[in-house]
This record gives sequence, structure tokens and C-alpha cells, in this order.
Amino acid sequence: MSRILIIEDEAAIRRVLNKIISEESKSYEVFEAEDGMAGIDLIKANDYDLVLCDIKMPKMDGIDVLQYSKKIKPELPFLMISGHGDLETAVNSMRMGAFDYISKPPDLNRLLNAVRNALDQKELVVENKRLKKKVSQNYEMIGDSKSIQHIQEMIEKVAPTDARVLITGSNGTGKELVAHWLHQKSERSKGPMIEVNCAAIPSELIESELFGHKKGSFTGASKDRTGKFEAANGGTIFLDEIGDMSLSAQAKVLRALQEGKIQRVGDAKDISVNVRVLAATNKNLKEEIKNKKFREDLYHRLAVILIDVPALNDRREDIPLLITHFAKKIAKEQGTSVKSFSNKAIKLLQEYDWTGNIRELRNVIERLIILGEEEVSEKDVKLFASK
Repeated sequence: MSRILIIEDEAAIRRVLNKIISEESKSYEVFEAEDGMAGIDLIKANDYDLVLCDIKMPKMDGIDVLQYSKKIKPELPFLMISGHGDLETAVNSMRMGAFDYISKPPDLNRLLNAVRNALDQKELVVENKRLKKKVSQNYEMIGDSKSIQHIQEMIEKVAPTDARVLITGSNGTGKELVAHWLHQKSERSKGPMIEVNCAAIPSELIESELFGHKKGSFTGASKDRTGKFEAANGGTIFLDEIGDMSLSAQAKVLRALQEGKIQRVGDAKDISVNVRVLAATNKNLKEEIKNKKFREDLYHRLAVILIDVPALNDRREDIPLLITHFAKKIAKEQGTSVKSFSNKAIKLLQEYDWTGNIRELRNVIERLIILGEEEVSEKDVKLFASK
């Protein structure tokens, strides 16, 4: 049910607007306020999905209502209702954050279209916030060791810039967490973040995946395709395991970084892209350069900032926090109560050799929660966490 508030000092117009909107859909619940002050009181006390607000009203005009409401409920969309003499003010109100304006007397189709569009936008904004919150929860960086604090400090400094970042570390250490936080804390956070696992794409397809292709450019290219660089325009592209990228694809990535332009496979036309590049690898790229497997000029383009993510064995003091975090997360996923771990169980887990890093620890915690007792004991760890 969408809750819609009409703020209008003329009772006849309020009734007309209420009737039009109420009859349009049973999912619309309409409320009324006879002036700006009454409207503000209702907005403060209740949640609405849309406000239709007259501009010229006694006590408090519509522009003041809009400005005040945007301070306390910035996501609440406003449709301003304007007389002929108020059109310039109505247009200016859109610069202040109003979604649209409706002229008096209201045109039925124009009004209902504006209502639907404003409600759709509100729904998108709410969904986007929900997804971002979910992403933030999925990519929490857990730990208070010095190495993790150092990474968090680096992210705070680097994220607001457009500097390219090369993230290094073994498999399972959480390099993708660093990439997601760099994007979320950047000026590009409203734009897309496109991830490419270079190790998972066959070498003969990596250029098509990154830059797109023209129909007929190779066998199986049945239609034009947009590449990941184009899809990331205005946002961030994360090239995971870039050490596995072919030399020919590396050359094209280098050109994209140098010139801000790409070409689809089979096309000579340049396409401009505005993309921040983050890259990650579990390889020693300097060794790869010596072995002629990675371009040195690309390395220097990518490694403006270097962030090295430590192995779990190098930050064992974070393991108790990680155990608690995973225990809560797994319980939520499975719809069960959170299991605790005894001090001896935690101590034993801290002593393990975590060659698979955080990814391995998470799997072991899930196994212990499923197979262990109500409080996971040292005995459970010895039985079910054996490596």
C-alpha cells in the first residue's frame, strides 16, 4: 500500500485530487492536510511514499514545506501543485529536490503518470539502499589487528581519489573485500562496480568479455555485445586475478588506461570510457614481468597504490572475531540460534595452519556449527576441523 499525502489549502482541489488518486488504484491510501504547517506535522509523525504539495498556501508555503521535509526525510518524493503564476517557482522547486510539478487544474493523465513515476523512483531508491546495505554486510572487514587497521586507513585515504589500486595477497585472504570498500567509499559509489575474474575466462574470450564485440567478428558472435569496460562507465571495474590475463588483452587494457578509450573486438571505432580500475592478484607480478608473462608498463599503470592483504596465519589475533562473525552469519543464513565456541576451541583454531585463509576458516566454522555440540568444544574441533 502506497501512502500519499496531499497538502492543499483549497478543500475543493483536495477532494478532486483525493478522488482521482484513490480511484486509480486500491493500493493507494490518500491523506490530506489543509496547509503547510499541518502537512509538516503529518510528515514528521508518519511515513509517506509521496507528497503532493501546493505552492501558495497560508502559514507556510509549499517551497518551505519542501525544503524542511528534504532535511528530515530526503528520500520522500514531492509533486508540487502550481497555479499559472507559480510555474517558474515550480520549475525552481525541482532544483531543490522536487520530483515534478502539476499545474492547476490538474490534467488527469499527467497527474497519474507523475504519481506512478514518483512512486516508482521511491521504490528504486529504497531498493538501492537495501541492496547497498546488503552489500556492505556481505563485505564487512572483520579484525582489529595492526595489518587490518593499516588497510582500513589506506582505504579511507585512497577511496575518495580516482587512483588505481593493485591489491595483492594469497587466495582466500579477502582481496575482493578491499575492492568493494574502495568502491563504496569513493565518489563513484552511485555508479556500477563490475567484477571480472580473469582466471575464470578462457584466454580466447577475455578480450570480448572486457571490451565487447561486433556481430560476426568471430565464430559464435551472433550479435553485438557490450564489454565490461563499457558496462562500468562512470563506476569501477575490478579485474580480479589480473596476473592470469593474456598479453594481448593486457595491451588493450593498457590502452584503455592511457587513453580512456576501448575498441570492441572486430570494430575499429573508438569508444570513450570513464572507469576507475582496481586490480588484484595472488601472483608476484614482478616475477611474472621477468618471465615475460606480464607487461611492466601495465604493472606501473595499475600499481599507483599497492595494498597487500595479509594471510590469516599472519593475523591470528583476528581469528576469535572472525569465528564470532561467521557463527552469527551462518546462523542467520540457516535460521538457527547462534552457537558459541569454548575458549579451548577458539585457542585450538588459532593454532591451525590456515593455508586456505579466511575462506577456509569460514568453511570450517560452518562444518563445526553443523556437526558440533551446542557449544563447540575442543573435542569438536579435533574431530571435525582436521585438515
